[in-house]
Amino acid sequence: MSLTRDIGPGHRGFGGVRTGHRPDPVPRRLLRDGNAAFWNPDDIDLTRDAADFATLSPRERRLTCLFVANLISAGESAPQDLQQFVTAMATENRRDDATYLTQLVFEEAQHAQALRTWLDAVGMSDALPWFAESGDVHRRTFLEELSWSLYALTDDHSPAAQIRAAVTHHHILEGCLALTCHTAAAGICRTRAILPGLLSIIDRIAADERRHVAWGTFTCRRHVAADDANWPIVLHRTQELLPLATEMLGEMLAPFGPGAPFGISMQGLMSTALNDVGRRLDSIAQARGRQAEDIDRDHAPMRLESEIEWAGSGPRDEDDRRTVLTLRRPV
Repeated sequence: MSLTRDIGPGHRGFGGVRTGHRPDPVPRRLLRDGNAAFWNPDDIDLTRDAADFATLSPRERRLTCLFVANLISAGESAPQDLQQFVTAMATENRRDDATYLTQLVFEEAQHAQALRTWLDAVGMSDALPWFAESGDVHRRTFLEELSWSLYALTDDHSPAAQIRAAVTHHHILEGCLALTCHTAAAGICRTRAILPGLLSIIDRIAADERRHVAWGTFTCRRHVAADDANWPIVLHRTQELLPLATEMLGEMLAPFGPGAPFGISMQGLMSTALNDVGRRLDSIAQARGRQAEDIDRDHAPMRLESEIEWAGSGPRDEDDRRTVLTLRRPV
């Protein structure tokens, strides 16, 4: 069981210098990997992107900007919304987690900066509010579900509240929506051999996001290992949000009718996303019945994200499908 502590004025501890700290727990490894992967948005060359963007049709430009705007929304929400999670980790005396989350918040702000710089470079920055705020499902996702689950941590640091927040932000917002947009946008750049600056930004953001998703998987795994009653909470929150994620992707593609630019389809976007959700659920399920202390140093969530990255949109096998949830509205 984790210890709790008073984090008010005059109560800060110095646990990081204590002896007996077990080496390389998951959050500390994620922090080290993030440090090694540091990148500066201002170093990315965007000189060719404006010319490439000008060659796209209006529909192609619109869809590209929709992907970018939704990624900016995810990045800009993190500095405010995730502060509650940082506090919850500090209160639970999980210093490595609190430290890693501060890096995560920084990276999300960095992502938003990089993508806004790209919009400036192609002359579309003035249109960002229209792209980012035009959909009802978009507003429900960011202003209701995301805010509600994370701000609940202000007064409730329980495992159930942490699981709901991790599933919402790390698995659905980042793992399902953001990484799906990353994959689609990167595919556009690669298949058409265009927008090299945007591709460079997206590749770097995707690598960061996979670390973020891995932390969400790890957090759910440690709570499920500590108490098997937490496993249904993971499943229920995932089931609640998957239909909303599907609606949000559908909302982005709806203006284009059955023939979206670049050959993008709803089925194509969701098939890989659902497969990845199922694999992450499998990883959490595998923590059931294990010692919670062992989960801290089990790097399975990071290995899984590496496997998902390499697998791309390859065919599923039976093991991959076994915990993918049916998309339906909860009764």
